Amino acid sequence: MGRIGISCLFPASWHFSISPVGCPRILNTNLRQIIVISVLAAAVSLLYFSVVIIRNKYGRLSRDKKFHRYLARVTDIEATDTNNPNVNYGIVVDCGSSGSRIFVYCWPRHNGNPHDLLDIRQMRDKNRKPVVMKIKPGISEFATSPEKVSDYISPLLNFAAEHVPRAKHKETPLYILCTAGMRILPESQQKAILEDLLTDIPVHFDFLFSDSHAEVISGKQEGVYAWIGINFVLGRFEHIEDDEEAVVEVNIPGSESREAILRKRTAGILDMGGVSTQIAYEVPKTEEVAKNLLAEFNLGCDVHQTEHVYRVYVATFLGFGGNAARQRYEDRIFASTVQKNRLLGKQTGLAPDTPYLDPCLPLDIKDEIQQNGQTMYLRGTGDFDLCRETIQPFMNKTNETQTSLNGVYQPPIHFQNSEFYGFSEFYYCTEDVLRMGGDYNAATFTKAAKDYCATKWSILRERFDRGLYASHADLHRLKYQCFKSAWMFEVFHRGFSFPVNYKNLKTALQVYDKEVQWTLGAILYRTRFLPLRDIQQETFRASHAHWRGFSFVYNHYLFSGCFLVVVLSILLYLLRLRRIHRRTPRSASTAALWLEEGLPSQKIAGAL
Repeated sequence: MGRIGISCLFPASWHFSISPVGCPRILNTNLRQIIVISVLAAAVSLLYFSVVIIRNKYGRLSRDKKFHRYLARVTDIEATDTNNPNVNYGIVVDCGSSGSRIFVYCWPRHNGNPHDLLDIRQMRDKNRKPVVMKIKPGISEFATSPEKVSDYISPLLNFAAEHVPRAKHKETPLYILCTAGMRILPESQQKAILEDLLTDIPVHFDFLFSDSHAEVISGKQEGVYAWIGINFVLGRFEHIEDDEEAVVEVNIPGSESREAILRKRTAGILDMGGVSTQIAYEVPKTEEVAKNLLAEFNLGCDVHQTEHVYRVYVATFLGFGGNAARQRYEDRIFASTVQKNRLLGKQTGLAPDTPYLDPCLPLDIKDEIQQNGQTMYLRGTGDFDLCRETIQPFMNKTNETQTSLNGVYQPPIHFQNSEFYGFSEFYYCTEDVLRMGGDYNAATFTKAAKDYCATKWSILRERFDRGLYASHADLHRLKYQCFKSAWMFEVFHRGFSFPVNYKNLKTALQVYDKEVQWTLGAILYRTRFLPLRDIQQETFRASHAHWRGFSFVYNHYLFSGCFLVVVLSILLYLLRLRRIHRRTPRSASTAALWLEEGLPSQKIAGAL
């Protein structure tokens, strides 16, 4: 019968012998190899599974982080936690041509990564509604009475003060930014309005409000802010995390010695307001553009980092907004009709029974133009194609290539690899009445517009009364939908030269349940340096907590690995001692044999 015998010599030398009991003899010769192989296999297996667990754990965390960021963009409809001291706030007042709107934004503490922007969102009240308020008329209506401007805007600021926690007022930046309506005023009137705001607001409100926080922004700035806003909501400023993202290779101006940056492809924007129209899209460094049409800026908080440097073509066109275009059109009708009447001795438009036939108004609608104390009577004929033809000269395009509205230079657009979003009139014209906002299709849109224009006004009114149109569509929208549809179509396809088969325009009011306004881009740009303080604090904490955090995450895996290495070393050492033991003098072997036969220990010692 086989036996197991164990003997140890310690500390000078120690012996570890294993003799299998009841096993085939062949196992005796291979036992050491089996032990070594088993221990090595166990060690490798444990280390492998440790690596797999770590990789899965942190790979899952990375995926979860990406998913939660996407989910935050899509379903960001929860009420803002005003009791959280780490939430910051910002306010932007958009003083437009037809009214002023206030937007309250909020964002959590910056994550400390200098590559990430602030996570700015619209604040939501306890009912989860965006904190937004609008008043009429536009601020430019106070051009002759600037002392009334502060009273005019106070309801908006009171509204914001009620929602932003009182303790946060002094650190909440307030920006009052005026657009096209103010831009058309003389500079002296603009200055008087802004001075009244800068003087009175700090007296009644504690918001962070300095001289640079109230201004009339240029059309170029407005276009850049709109471009920033949509690309931020779309997540185009985030770092690439997988191969599914559409990416572009970008050469940053001023960094010719560096390699090109690979980042997400940005979207272009089209925005048609009441007075002006803007277009903005990113252009490569190789494209030469006049400085007045080019915006180069860094959205990052560190000017030495280039991950968020962008080169954007921006053009704004005063007089090309929907309402301004209609006014220009009516002025032309009035002037040309008066001249024809004088030359031909006619009375067109001078009486209700001899109206001017306007192809840009719905069929059989009656309208009037008032100028210089005179009234011109109109009646719609609802001819969409004739309306388009009539307004084409208003594009003021030249015969030169690569030009847009008013002959302004326009860099080439790679239509196959581009993506554009259309806001304001681009959305209202497609959605309010025609109910086809979203993905734009020229053929579908023109058919719907033709049908609308050719429908009698009485039928359109009946549909309106039955609530078949969008909730915010009013009679003004119904009356001028035909004209504005034709104007939008011509600006997009003839003015900006987008082909009629272009498939990558989306008209939108909201993206991921968020109303995308240029005000979002404005506060993103103007608060871009705020993360610096949080980044410095995060760096300080990380430098002190790095090894502590490392040990919490990894120490049990490292301990297991080290323990196995130690055990393996001991076993190998014991096996080596066993080999040495086999080579000891024969007397030692004889003593071992006596021990096996049961002789007393004293006799063994005497024999030795």
